[in-house]
Amino acid sequence: MASDVDSTPLVGRADLMAAMRAALLDDVPPAGTAALFLTGESGVGKTRLLRELGRRLGEAGALVLIGSCLDIGDASPLHPLRQALRRLDADLPPAAAASVRALLAMFADEAAGPDGAGALLERVARGLSVIADGRPVVLVLDDLQWVDRTTRQLLLYLLAGLGDLQLSVLAAVRSESLQGAHPLRRVLTELRRLRSVQVLDLAPLDRVAAEQLAAAVVGRPLPPEAVERLCRRSGGNPFVIEELARDLRDGRDRLSDTLREVFLARVDALPKPAHRVVHAVSVGVEPVEHWLLAQVLGLPEEELLEAVRATVAHRLVVGSQDGYRLRHRLVAEVLEDELLPAERAVLHRRYAEALTGAPGELHQARLAHHWRLAGEPQRALPAAMAAAQEAERLYGYAEAHRHWSVAVELSQDLPDAERAALLGHAAEAAHHCGEYARALTLLEELAKIDTDRPVCELHIRRARYLAAAGRSALAEAEYQRALDAADCSPRQRATAAARLAELLLQLGRYADAGQWAKEALSLAEHAGQATTELVLASMALGFSEAYRQDPDAGLAVLRRALATAETAGRPEDVALAYLHLAELLTGPLNRLEEGVVVARRGAERVAELGLGRSYATRLLAIATNGLFRVGQWAEAAEVVAAALRHRPSGTDAVELLLARCRLSVGYGDIEAADRDLDAVATMLAGGGARHVLPLLTLRAGLAMWQRRHDVARHAVQRGLTETRSDDLVILVVLVWHGLRAEAEAKADRVPVDDDAVRRLRQIADRVAEKSERAAQQVRDVISGYLVLCAAEISRLEVADPELWARAAAEWDQRSHPYPAAYARLRQAEALLTRRRRTATAGKLLRQAYQTAQGLGAVPLTEEIRTLAGRARVTLEDPGPSPTGPGDAALAALTARELDVLAAVAEGLTNREIGQRLYISERTIGVHVSHIFDKLQVRTRVQASTIYLRSRVQVSDT
Repeated sequence: MASDVDSTPLVGRADLMAAMRAALLDDVPPAGTAALFLTGESGVGKTRLLRELGRRLGEAGALVLIGSCLDIGDASPLHPLRQALRRLDADLPPAAAASVRALLAMFADEAAGPDGAGALLERVARGLSVIADGRPVVLVLDDLQWVDRTTRQLLLYLLAGLGDLQLSVLAAVRSESLQGAHPLRRVLTELRRLRSVQVLDLAPLDRVAAEQLAAAVVGRPLPPEAVERLCRRSGGNPFVIEELARDLRDGRDRLSDTLREVFLARVDALPKPAHRVVHAVSVGVEPVEHWLLAQVLGLPEEELLEAVRATVAHRLVVGSQDGYRLRHRLVAEVLEDELLPAERAVLHRRYAEALTGAPGELHQARLAHHWRLAGEPQRALPAAMAAAQEAERLYGYAEAHRHWSVAVELSQDLPDAERAALLGHAAEAAHHCGEYARALTLLEELAKIDTDRPVCELHIRRARYLAAAGRSALAEAEYQRALDAADCSPRQRATAAARLAELLLQLGRYADAGQWAKEALSLAEHAGQATTELVLASMALGFSEAYRQDPDAGLAVLRRALATAETAGRPEDVALAYLHLAELLTGPLNRLEEGVVVARRGAERVAELGLGRSYATRLLAIATNGLFRVGQWAEAAEVVAAALRHRPSGTDAVELLLARCRLSVGYGDIEAADRDLDAVATMLAGGGARHVLPLLTLRAGLAMWQRRHDVARHAVQRGLTETRSDDLVILVVLVWHGLRAEAEAKADRVPVDDDAVRRLRQIADRVAEKSERAAQQVRDVISGYLVLCAAEISRLEVADPELWARAAAEWDQRSHPYPAAYARLRQAEALLTRRRRTATAGKLLRQAYQTAQGLGAVPLTEEIRTLAGRARVTLEDPGPSPTGPGDAALAALTARELDVLAAVAEGLTNREIGQRLYISERTIGVHVSHIFDKLQVRTRVQASTIYLRSRVQVSDT
């Protein structure tokens, strides 16, 4: 049923409408994409704009698909797209509707297939291209704040422009809903990176537009004092303006100023059948279809139409092709207290009964919602389970977790065996979506009520969840208990051995991992159908072989394991294969560029498989570490910030926080680094050397920049007690930090701990000896750190510039600019201490300074400046003569710093700049500090003046 809500004029939006049409249609190139996300408070006019603009774009030749998101968290995956396609199917002649029905039929398949969610999204894109038949497609989505996870992934996929479809997205979002960690905020942040994507905040009407709207409703111009009062009470919200203006027109100007009273007065003015309509719509899941409302209310058709017309005329309900909505969601809040609980339960029951009899529609999420609120848990439970299974089929693990959690809540009166099955599903879904603590809680509840479940199975599941939560010592013990359990079947024993090997691999115990991997492979051969076990064991064996013997052979095993995992289609296996391959490349083998590419590709792939919050974040942590090592710190900061928006937990959070802390220590952000280190220390109860040693190394590095020598020493000594790791790289890095801490203490005239130095030297010698049994690439990395250790020892005696020169050359060869710059600083220091080759020392300091400046390494930069100041060395290389004063001032800035300076010149705050450039506010502050130093200014105004003058000079030339 059409609504007459549009009988009021659309005021104050003409320029915006023209700009939106251009952005979504006129300015979009063939096969291009564009998106416009319209945000604003409830009642500000977003839906009206979507409806009007969609109509105009359709008249201009675009294929307009209109869908709405459900207003409950238990939304069906891809619901708005399926709704839009069903509406399009109804509007097309049978012959033309075949392609639409083919795409709809795809969603009804029993399984998504082994190729996962990525292939599903690709098939959706191809289907839309067929339906469009060369026309531009405009996907109009209302109430996007309720969008399901799978639709969010589809938007990211389509707007990446991977196909030949010209696609535009127009969506409305209630800004008040995007609070805290709302998942849509992360999606919008990612999409803002695309130049074709705009996010517009729909502002309230100004006084002139508000006056025009009110005059149109009242039917005459309003006196200035009435306009002033109306604007003050409404805040420019078009809906409230219309409501208050209608009160003026009808002589109800003595109503209370609160919206609650306005809404209640409007409801009280309705005839009794219309009363029932507005209450029913307020209880339903919008949009409420006409047929559904008719069944819920049981009114004769003519009486129902009259009642609906009354609610629309009173501007309480909006009617459209897909059903009815309240004119403003505040109406539902006002009406919530107007019905008795029993009355609301009756309405929910009627909705559920009507939906139960609806043929050919996917209503499971709504059924569960209504049966639960109707007080019928035994009828809500099957619907919740069906909705969870549908979500899992489409890799919507977050949605599945919510559905299974509802099912668990509804199962209190079920027999233990049935409730245990639900707890098992809920625990596994929680594990897949990164809710590790919740998974463990559910598993413990399952173990209490299902005493007949095999003990071995419980040990294996508990170990998996503990490992993901970062409690690796407990996880290892659980795997051992599983292997020792009397009821452990051959298949379960292979599973436990393979997963134990994978855990030991993560802990850096490569020899043990290799042994258990061989055991798992042997067990899997006799178990049959043990693809997961073969994949996990092969990964552990390949990594161990690559580290300890033959990198090429080990990498080949890992890549075969990845291919096997992709073929089998189990998301967690695919994720682990990518994880270990990327970790091996960026870490021990030092193939940084390749490793970063693998990590990023893997993060995208596992996000498609529904594991974005867990494994994708760990892969992005690996990418961050690789970018840090090759000196791309700004990009690394962007990657880690994007990953943290997934709100990871457990081991995933530990990996990301350690990666971010490396950046913070390098940048000199002491407060942020301390905060991250404290958080990691809290989460690492029961963690192994794989995380503990980097934590303590970072603690020591931060303390050294603070000149807190005792703290640095203590951190190193604690780390040396962690002996259960074969990872010589993380151990030798800790030893270097220990020797450096003693050298820094001596430089600050603090007594050196001779016993600590002796112990560190002994450990360095043992590392050198053990490294002879490692692969050549691993030995090369270890060798670079051993040279640093030897050079730090020389600082404790007589600094040897030749050792520091060798260290700089080693790290240059490995493309690690930060340790190379540090080595050049120390080489220059040694030369100056010996009072020889001053010119060489000056050159070294300038090289180190240029590298440190480019990285944004503030503490290292300050130390270089201090030494250069004492030696009277000029750090700035004059270089060729600039073409103008503006060029001279800006020549020292990096490309990223120029981007930041341009935004500063626009008058943006650090937070606004960070949002534009997708960098944390803290990192922006570091960049601004560097800009001030390089431009030799003290204020943002001075820096902006230099930038703007340089732009004028460029334009004049």
